[in-house]
Amino acid sequence: MTDGEEYTLADEIVARARIHAREVVDEYELAVDLGALEWDVSPRARRRAGACRWHADREVATIVLARKAYEAYEWPAFAEIVRHELVHAWEFQRFGESGHGSRFRERAAALEAPRHCDAFAEPRYVLRCLTHSCDWQAERHRASKPVKSPDQYRCGACNGALEVEHAVSGRTWTTASGYGGAKAALGDEW
Repeated sequence: MTDGEEYTLADEIVARARIHAREVVDEYELAVDLGALEWDVSPRARRRAGACRWHADREVATIVLARKAYEAYEWPAFAEIVRHELVHAWEFQRFGESGHGSRFRERAAALEAPRHCDAFAEPRYVLRCLTHSCDWQAERHRASKPVKSPDQYRCGACNGALEVEHAVSGRTWTTASGYGGAKAALGDEW
């Protein structure tokens, strides 16, 4: 930063994450090459609090942290997300691949990092099975294909028909035209 420039929230997030990463590498003896680790902040992410991308051509991992998660969580919970993504970086650097399998679970447990993170934003849509004996549902933050055309998809648990609810308004639909109608009726509230 030069004189006159102000630090942004993204700068704060990256600075705290880098400091925590150094502490984790030292305290837990996690063999992550911090020199081959890049950081980024997503201002849009709503579903994933963090992600780790592997650039095999450069042998560099990039940890992307969600600004909205940082705003929603207290630091100890956000630090768990950083540790979770550091485990992915370690796997990428050491094995060239990463997932949430047994190797990940074992290392994440040693770092007191969750296997999955709690939701930090309310979903825009909720998909539900219409079969009375089935309680399957899924949350969505974006208008995915099943949200836009629920009649083209079936419940993964019982093969029943689906209904979608716009979480804020409570408006529901079961067809593509129902989606269009709800979107048109809600206008700016969509």
